[in-house]
Amino acid sequence: MFHSGKNRILAALAGAALAVLPSQASHAAYPEQLIKIIVTFPPGGSADIVIRALEPLVSADLKQGLVIENRAGAGGNIGMTAVAQAKPDGYTLGVAPAGALTVNPHLGPTMPFDPKDLVPVTLLAEIPFVLVASEKVPARTVAETIALASAKPGELSIGHGGNSTAMHLTAALFAQKAGVRMGLVPYRGTAPATVDVLAGHVPFAVLDIPASRQLILEGKLNAIGVSSARRIPSLSGVPTLVEGGIAGFEAVGWFGLVAPAGTPADIVARLNEAFVKALKDPSVIEKIQSLGAEPAPTSPEQFARFIQSESAKWGKLVSEAGIKAN
Repeated sequence: MFHSGKNRILAALAGAALAVLPSQASHAAYPEQLIKIIVTFPPGGSADIVIRALEPLVSADLKQGLVIENRAGAGGNIGMTAVAQAKPDGYTLGVAPAGALTVNPHLGPTMPFDPKDLVPVTLLAEIPFVLVASEKVPARTVAETIALASAKPGELSIGHGGNSTAMHLTAALFAQKAGVRMGLVPYRGTAPATVDVLAGHVPFAVLDIPASRQLILEGKLNAIGVSSARRIPSLSGVPTLVEGGIAGFEAVGWFGLVAPAGTPADIVARLNEAFVKALKDPSVIEKIQSLGAEPAPTSPEQFARFIQSESAKWGKLVSEAGIKAN
């Protein structure tokens, strides 16, 4: 009886081992070709810079090349739609911005893709923003900005990196909490918004740190305040908007790696392993932090929960502020 029971146990274990062999085999074989990563903003923005910093380490880990493709527009919807419609084999991935996953679904009844058509791999980085003013604008502080906007209701505007992006919501949140009427001007990414505020074509802009830090340090843009709860080490001289007098202000952008829904779990796990390892490399940490961002490696499950919580937060703001898709 004992031997019979023992044999049944061994048979069950053998069966379980055989059941996972296909998964292990595919895990071992993956990747067998180049992996395309779609970035939803133009070159030069934070997401593009960070993924290119990770690329050499991830390529070495996976023993396969990464092809980075920039597909900007529609607050990330264009790039994310391409990822959602791709074959779920681990060879097309996307760098998803906060807006595409947690804001756009609240802006209207139609979406070119459903966030459920994507599977989270890992959060990559969190990025605070900075409200800047053109040198041509007589405002250096939050108080001066509010006074100027109050004196010219509806005449001044804030440029941002695209409708429904976290930069858009940061700009909207500033106008709402400051109690001023300011136009919100969308651009196709941070870089063109930076060019226009630098030239004085738009008086203010909400930018990410990689696009604005050097210009701020050189005095070519005036930093009004950063959007995070605490000061940014790479811009330690710039106060937070809270310090400037906007109580309770906090808006941080982020982006993460996603794959088409249906991508095998073992491939998702292999990608997570490679990217998390790269995000923890000291040279990558230093590079990302020097840009004003913070590495944020997670498990796929942690990233999924984070997306849910962010969606609830931004959905509330969209509703209260009456933000529309266009």
